[in-house]
Amino acid sequence: MCGLAGEIAFDRPADIDAVTAMVRRLEPRGPDGQGVWSHNAIALGHRRLSIIDLSESGTQPIHDAQLGLTIVFNGCIYNYQQLREELVGRGHQFASHSDTEVVLKGYREWGPAVVERLHGMFAFAIAERDTGRVVLGRDRLGIKPLYWGEVGGAIRFASTLPALLATRGIDTTIDREALHHYMSFHSVVPAPRTILRGVHRLPPATLMTIERDGSRRETTYWQPVFERTADRADWSEVEWQDAILDALRTAVKRRLVADVPVGCLLSGGLDSSLIVGLLAEAGQHGLKTFSIGFEAAGGEEGDEFKYSDIIARHFDTDHRQIRIDTARMLPALDGAIEAMSEPMVSHDAVAFYLLSEEVAKHVKVVQSGQGADEIFAGYHWYPPMAKAPDDDPEQALSRYRAAFFDRTHREMATILNPRWMAPQDVSEDYVRRHFSASGADTATDRALRLDTTVMLVDDPVKRVDNMTMSWGLEGRVPFLDHELVELAATCPPELKTASEGKGVLKEAARAVIPSDVIDRPKGYFPVPALKHLHGPYLDMVADALHSESARERGLFRPEAVRELLAAPNDRLTPLRGNQLWQIGLLELWLQRHVDGAVRSGR
Repeated sequence: MCGLAGEIAFDRPADIDAVTAMVRRLEPRGPDGQGVWSHNAIALGHRRLSIIDLSESGTQPIHDAQLGLTIVFNGCIYNYQQLREELVGRGHQFASHSDTEVVLKGYREWGPAVVERLHGMFAFAIAERDTGRVVLGRDRLGIKPLYWGEVGGAIRFASTLPALLATRGIDTTIDREALHHYMSFHSVVPAPRTILRGVHRLPPATLMTIERDGSRRETTYWQPVFERTADRADWSEVEWQDAILDALRTAVKRRLVADVPVGCLLSGGLDSSLIVGLLAEAGQHGLKTFSIGFEAAGGEEGDEFKYSDIIARHFDTDHRQIRIDTARMLPALDGAIEAMSEPMVSHDAVAFYLLSEEVAKHVKVVQSGQGADEIFAGYHWYPPMAKAPDDDPEQALSRYRAAFFDRTHREMATILNPRWMAPQDVSEDYVRRHFSASGADTATDRALRLDTTVMLVDDPVKRVDNMTMSWGLEGRVPFLDHELVELAATCPPELKTASEGKGVLKEAARAVIPSDVIDRPKGYFPVPALKHLHGPYLDMVADALHSESARERGLFRPEAVRELLAAPNDRLTPLRGNQLWQIGLLELWLQRHVDGAVRSGR
């Protein structure tokens, strides 16, 4: 797990100073070392978090002079040892025991199709010396990020958006369509867009090939199919439960590959509790587990320790309760915004930031339960989808929009200034195209496919990566094992939506963890102080929205801002998000990352 950066120039030598600046900005992601390599028009940089092959042999970039290939890599390949053995059998020699070198030699053996053999999470850049070609790649579920932008006759890329802004020349104009998604599609901005017009995000399961002359092409190499299959048509509910549990068991074991100890984040919910149970089943005795809690606010409890304690006692883990008092919240919020590659409105970003700070003092790798709600239909908007006819995407869209979208296009016009309004409802159009595509049997399947391949990637997965990596902590997500995702996609949706969501997973879990945790009400990462804005948190938002830079940017109608500030906790989205926090967080992020880059002369 690391941070990578690079530049591919087309009519000049690569700007090594720019790559060095990006690498410097990525230091929190890789506190254990750094490296920069260049050859004519190509420069690659890297920050290292040592997880596999702790020796200097694992330092990146890795350059193989004999093959004429150089790589920078972020992530972990869980089956690298098996691939290494196969490659040795094909005559390849290795100078390290790292998974990165396995990807490099695999590229030499199989070309870009190497990605189809990788089990893991990854983003990489591979440069070919003789052709001048560079291939960028990203894992199937977009667990590892990769941003890029065009500047001054070159393409620059990095693991984070702020790293790109550490260099000159990136267009930081607000993208109106991305702004529409942020304000409507529950703050999700689908790839390749970002909130900035000059920065793009490589989509998940995508390879981008960039030639010496600057031409480029993208290839999507994986897509889950949400349809029933003939070989599983006669499976009983128990057979589905057994198959899913076996696949998750394999996913958890895969994610133990490391040369350092692996811990687990334990919220006390079904998903993380099941992972702890399967880790214990796999022989992980004395497993280090971690839970976080906050002070109550607005009549809402700030922790779920009573549930996480049940699991910690049941499996005798080395458990730590991390209690956060109000005094730590405000500075942590500032730190969390600094760590965000893009604006992340969810309250639990600061929870993951604080949790990661503490966990990183004890371990460098953790497994966590992100993704189960999207893969196994844990959210409240999935059951109503079953009432929409399978052959009517418009009815499915209507039901999905009513539950998930923050506001209509018309309502958005009352908040945004006219010059920042997209000319049409681009967010609804995006979901309509997604729902109309083949490869999903039912309305529920359409929603699950969208959430698995888009919402999950650009909200919770991105949030966990940014917050954990800001403290040099690697987060691994078993529920996003691509083979588990493929299996779950073929599962009849009514088995997933049963029992108020995740029914098939709940029943499978009864063989592993106590029912008290399975049958509890669904919870979320509670951060009451940000759900109920008051005191210094409200002051921070108000100051941002009244600042000179906010006025110059002019995103929001002044009367709309005044109305929200007058009743800061009254206007909520359908998913109970605070509308004032949504616009305030966007301004806070822009002032930190965009205006800050301008002030520093970058």
